[in-house]
Amino acid sequence: MGRYGVKERNEEGQRIVDFAKRMDMAVVNTYFKKMEEHRVMYKSGGRCTQADYILCRTVNLKKVEDCKVVAGESVVKQHRMEVCRMTLKIKKRKRVRAEPRIKWWKKEDCKVEFREKVRQALDSCDELPDSWETTADVVRVTARRVLGVTSGQRKEEKETWWWNGEVQKSTQKKRIAKKKWKVREMQKVDKSTRR
Repeated sequence: MGRYGVKERNEEGQRIVDFAKRMDMAVVNTYFKKMEEHRVMYKSGGRCTQADYILCRTVNLKKVEDCKVVAGESVVKQHRMEVCRMTLKIKKRKRVRAEPRIKWWKKEDCKVEFREKVRQALDSCDELPDSWETTADVVRVTARRVLGVTSGQRKEEKETWWWNGEVQKSTQKKRIAKKKWKVREMQKVDKSTRR
């Protein structure tokens, strides 16, 4: 709690201060020295109160540049708007790099070619591989050549499973109707400006 509050604190105000202390937060409004009109949020019948509070973590208090009540702007008749300005750095999300994968789902389309290439690769060896790992490596290398690999970038889920021909036709009709509507609206605007 800063030292620039408005007048004395009532029971509700004390609860807010206690909550802020327990949660390791600061009441930002009270940390800036302002004229009374820039601290008072509610004015009615000669009574002035600081009704709204902006809380932030105490570690972020240094990033708060200013906090004040805008005197000219009022939300309702007696209630004024409070503004807090702070500078925060937005952390960039780390892009998850997915590894390129073999397109095994294409195996059904290319199964004849795939079998031939695997046989050729195994026949070209002088001895048949005695371990499973070497055989698996031969199959993987051949699959990369024949079936291909993905780009390694994540594909966005577009839920295309429900996009059948009927849905595509109706969306196309909707797009055309919207274009026609825009043209009509533009023509109306042109006619009204000519008059």
